[in-house]
Parts: sequence; C-alpha cells; structure tokens
Amino acid sequence: MKFCVIGLGRFGHQLAISLADQGAEVLAIDSDEELIEGIRDDVTQAICTRITDEDSLLEVGVSEVDTVIVATGENFEQSVLITALLKKRLKLPHVIARAINAIHEEILILVGADKVILPERDMGVRLADKLSLPLVEMTPIAGQFSVTIIQAPDSFAHRAISELRICKSGRVACIAVKKGDDFLLIKQDYLILENDMLVFAGDRESLASLARW
Repeated sequence: MKFCVIGLGRFGHQLAISLADQGAEVLAIDSDEELIEGIRDDVTQAICTRITDEDSLLEVGVSEVDTVIVATGENFEQSVLITALLKKRLKLPHVIARAINAIHEEILILVGADKVILPERDMGVRLADKLSLPLVEMTPIAGQFSVTIIQAPDSFAHRAISELRICKSGRVACIAVKKGDDFLLIKQDYLILENDMLVFAGDRESLASLARW
C-alpha cells in the first residue's frame, strides 16, 4: 500500500512513521522544510512543497498513492481547501481528513472526504473503554460497531460457535481466532479450544456484556 500524509505536525508525523514501520510506502509532504528534515530518514520519501497548490501536489506524485491523509487539522481552512482540491479537482479515490471538532468534520464530509477522524474524540472513547473494561481492547469501526479480542471463558471450551447464546442472538458474531500473530477466519461449526483468543464483532454494549462473562 502507498500512502501520502499531508501535514507533519505531531499527528501527521507520528502517523507517517507508524505507517512506514508497518511496511507501507509513505510519501510525507509539508511546506515546512524543518519538518521534512525531521522525518526524511523514517519514510519512503519526504518532500517540501506548497501543500495547497494543485500543480505542486501532482508534481510530487500525490495522484499515484492509494490513500491520502490530510493531517493538517489545526488549520481549519487549509485542511478543507486541501481536501476539496484532492477530491473535487484531482478526483482522488480515497482521502482521509483530520478534523478538530464536529463542525469541521461536517464540512470535510461536504467537500468530499471519504473518511474523517477526530483523534482526540477517538482517543477519549478508547480510554473510556480501557477504564470501564480494563481486560478488553475494543477497536471502533463505525458508530457503535466495534471489534474486540476476548479469551474464551471455560464455558465456551469444546463448543461450536453456533452454540453460543450470544451469537444466536444476532447481536455479535465470532469471526476469527488469533493464533500467535496470525488471525484465522472461522465458520460457525468451529469448535472452541481452551484459552482460544476469539475475535468478536458487534455493538459495543453487547461486546461489553460478552467481556464480563
């Protein structure tokens, strides 16, 4: 996968480095030469250019990546302008933009952003999950829908997924089992082993109830 991160403040800088650490090709762009120098050795390519100029973005290859992340959330007008430029003018297929509040989020969606993230809000939700469910790591997907990994309680052992009452309810689904560092998709006839790390998807309330078992 090829990514382009536009804007190398604290959020953009960390995002670009994390993507690179995970093996992705990362093009990092900013108009501040000092910020570019600070990340040059950590990503595939780092370029100082005018990030609100259409020709400059095309020249550095922004149209050749799979996903562009507009990380300039602190500058409200700039992030909206760049997002509109990428979607309306350059017609890029997948643009993710960072917002700083709900109004900013709505405007970014209106100008075409395929996805909008609010890091502070998302981190707040994750912290709340950790505090209320300290043994469970939930990953929010959309709205109340999340994914979590739970170690199978003793009562699940040697039973098929289809036999679990929580799965019969339709509120959650067991979709995979974690084996070491790998995830294996499983069917409803999968027999649960002792201490299996099961991957469940569903609404947050149902997953929380499942975790308390």
